[in-house]
Amino acid sequence: MGAGHDHSHVAGSNSRNLSIALALTTTFLVAEVVGAFVFNSLALLSDAAHMLTDAAALAIALAAIRIGQRPADDRRTFGYRRFEILAAAFNALLLFAVAGYVLWEGVGRFFEPEPVGSGGMLVVAALGLIVNLVAMRLLASGKEESLNVKGAYLEVWADMLGSLGVIAGAGIIMITGWLWVDPLVAIGIGLWVLPRTWVLLKDTTHILLEGVPDRLSIIKIRSAIAESEGVAGVHDLHIWSLTSDDSSLSVHVELAPGADAEVVRTLLAKMLRERFNIEHATIQTESESCEAGPGLHP
Repeated sequence: MGAGHDHSHVAGSNSRNLSIALALTTTFLVAEVVGAFVFNSLALLSDAAHMLTDAAALAIALAAIRIGQRPADDRRTFGYRRFEILAAAFNALLLFAVAGYVLWEGVGRFFEPEPVGSGGMLVVAALGLIVNLVAMRLLASGKEESLNVKGAYLEVWADMLGSLGVIAGAGIIMITGWLWVDPLVAIGIGLWVLPRTWVLLKDTTHILLEGVPDRLSIIKIRSAIAESEGVAGVHDLHIWSLTSDDSSLSVHVELAPGADAEVVRTLLAKMLRERFNIEHATIQTESESCEAGPGLHP
């Protein structure tokens, strides 16, 4: 029950911070989109596009947390928490799409620069930077506990870098008149975002494929179980996560002669919880290994 309470508390805190960040981002989004077209700035449009994905990412992350808090039912016995990982994966794909569009458009404008309203571009980007810094502050505490929140944080973080790039680009254009700086900044933002987006997509895919959580070593866990009192063999060991902040395990354990099955299960569950922080463990004990042939285990 303690783990469930902790998750509920964390989810509630993340939900509140996401709501505030979403309100700030959405409020500023309209102004930035209008400014991008009024001042004809691709860099500002790139920043506005990221701000749009910020709003979408924050909304999706918020919905994912609220859906994830629904209790398990007869159709979804694990509950809805996996929805947070789906949301994080979707945010990563959304970032890939936006970065791809900006890179494509940026290359075209680099060879055919267009007039840019650098003064207005500077003001809008500066306001966007303030909004992004506030949103990042709100999301920072939850990004290590949830890939869903991390995805939203990366969206805002990328947009914050975009705002800095637009500010620098606007200043250079005002001083030098070099219009090619605008698409150069846009391309730079896209290239900066892509590697981090790939990491997020890789992490979410790993969880969706039921991979072993990065913080755990299946070799060490198998050895720890095998070396425990009353254990003669270990097989069918599986370790996976539903979300980024939990771990589950199932294993078949062959009992040593004279070992009590209930005592062994209790000791193993305690060891897994204390040494590896695995709260959800399903341990099946057998008098003989089921690998030896059919019908030889209970």
